Amino acid sequence: MCETTQTIRLKNHRNLRSQILNRDEDLRDLFAPFLPLTYRSRDKVKPRVVMDFQVVVLAGGTSKKLAPLVSKDIPKSLLPVANRPVLSYVLDLLEQSNLKDLIVVVEGEDTDCLVENWISEAYVDRLHVQVASVGEEGGTAGALRAIARHLIASDILVVSGDLICDISPGAVAAAHRRHDAIVTATLCSVPVSGPPESGSSSGKDKTKKPARHNIVGLDPTEQFLLYIAAGSDVEKDIKVEKSILRAVGKMEIHADLMDAHLYAFKRSVLQQVLDQKQSFKSLKQDVLPYLVKSQLRSEILLSEEKAEENGNEDSCNSNNDKVMLSQLLANASTPSFHEIYALGPNGFAPVERKTHKCCVYIASKTKYCARLNSIQAYSDINRDVIGDASHLSGCSFSMHNNVIHPSAVLGLKTTVGPHCMLGEGSQMGDKCSVKRSVIGRHCRIGSNVKVVNSVIMNHVSIGDGCSIQGSVISSNVQLQERVVLKDCQIGAGFVVTAGSEYKGEPLARK
Repeated sequence: MCETTQTIRLKNHRNLRSQILNRDEDLRDLFAPFLPLTYRSRDKVKPRVVMDFQVVVLAGGTSKKLAPLVSKDIPKSLLPVANRPVLSYVLDLLEQSNLKDLIVVVEGEDTDCLVENWISEAYVDRLHVQVASVGEEGGTAGALRAIARHLIASDILVVSGDLICDISPGAVAAAHRRHDAIVTATLCSVPVSGPPESGSSSGKDKTKKPARHNIVGLDPTEQFLLYIAAGSDVEKDIKVEKSILRAVGKMEIHADLMDAHLYAFKRSVLQQVLDQKQSFKSLKQDVLPYLVKSQLRSEILLSEEKAEENGNEDSCNSNNDKVMLSQLLANASTPSFHEIYALGPNGFAPVERKTHKCCVYIASKTKYCARLNSIQAYSDINRDVIGDASHLSGCSFSMHNNVIHPSAVLGLKTTVGPHCMLGEGSQMGDKCSVKRSVIGRHCRIGSNVKVVNSVIMNHVSIGDGCSIQGSVISSNVQLQERVVLKDCQIGAGFVVTAGSEYKGEPLARK
C-alpha cells in the first residue's frame, strides 16, 4: 500500500556495487566517482558512510502540456515511446554508466504507486531505487527541497525523467569532479526536427511560433558557464555581471545549444541555495542563473585574526606568503579565470577572493538529446526513435528497417513500411498500410486502414476503412468504421463514432 506524500520507500533491489569493489584497483579508479569514499583511495582510510555521487531522477506527474495523453492512470513518466515507458530510457542510461543507486521523485500519490510498481517489476535485481512522492506545485527545485534530508552524497546528479538521449551521465559526473565545480550543466545541440514527410505530428502545435531555446554565454574554452537565459528571458537584453566579463575578458554567445536537464551539483551548495531561497521553484529558471551570476562575488575568507595568527598584518605582504600568479601558472597547465580572479589585480592574494565554478558539459553533435515536454515533442521523439535514433529503442530492426513482433498478425496485402513498429499480439486486417508509425500491444485493426506518422498505444480497436494521419491515440481507444483523423490527440478510453472526421483536435472523455 502506498504511503503519504513526501515519503520515500526503499526497494530491496540487488546492489551490484560490491562486485566492483572486489575487482582490481584499475576498475575501482574507473568507477571512483560513483563509489563510497571508503573505497576511492588505495591508501587505508577510515570508513565513511557518505557516498560520492547520488542520482535523483525528477519524473514528474501528469503534465498539462501532454493532455489528453496523460492521466492519473497513465502519468507522464509511463507514457510509451516506441512501446517503452519514457522513464525506462533514463533508467537504462544510468544503468549503463553504472549509476544504480537512484531516487526517483514523482508528483502525487497516484503516480507514486504506478511508478513504484512498474520499477519493481521491470528493474528487479538491476537497480537500487527509492521512490519519493512530493507535492505537485513545488517545481524541480521544490522537489529537491522536499527530499533534502535523503541527499547525503558530496555531489548530486539530477536528471529529468523525460530525457531521451545517449549522453553518458558518467562523463558529466567526471567533468564535474575534474573542475571541482558547484554545478555542471549539460548542453546539447538544438535538435533539427522538421515536419514529417506527410502531415504534421500535431496540428495543434503547427500554428505556434518556433520553440525558444537557451541563450548561453561561455568562456573561450567552452568549459565555464558565464550567462544563461531560457524561456521568455531569451527575448530580453543580455545582462552579464561586470566582474565576470572583466575576469574572463571574452564571452562567446551561443543560441544553438539547449539545456539537457542533466545537472551535477555540489550538494552542500545546492542545499544552501534551496534553504536560503525558498521562492526558487525551478532549477533551470532560478537556481542555475543564480549560481552563474554569483560565481565571482568577492568575499573575504581570511579574517584579520587569521592574519595576526600568521605573524602580523605585514606578513601577508611578504614575498614568502604571496600566492603569485606565476606560481599558479606553473602548477596548473590551464588555470580557470576563477583562479586568476581570486588572486586579485596584482597577481597575488594577501586576502583570497571567494569564487565558485559553474561548468558545462557540451555533448558531441552526434549525440541524440530531446525532452518529452509537449505533444509535438512526443510525436517527434517517437519518429526519431524508430528512425535515425533507432539505437535508443533497444530493439533489433529487420532488413526492412522496421520492428514487427513475432506474435503480431498481418492480413493479406497489408504492408508495414520502414521506420515502423508493431507491438506484441497486435492484429491487422487485409489491405492495410502503415508508414512511419508506432502501433502498440494487443491492438485490433480492421481492413483497409491507413496509418501515417502516428502513434497508437496499447489495446486500441480500429474499425474498417479508417484513416489516421499525424495523430496520437492513447490506450483503450475505440475508433469505429470509416473514422478520419488528421493531427489529433485522443485520450485514453475515448470512443470515436463511425464516419466521424476530425482535424487538429484533442478528444478526451469528460
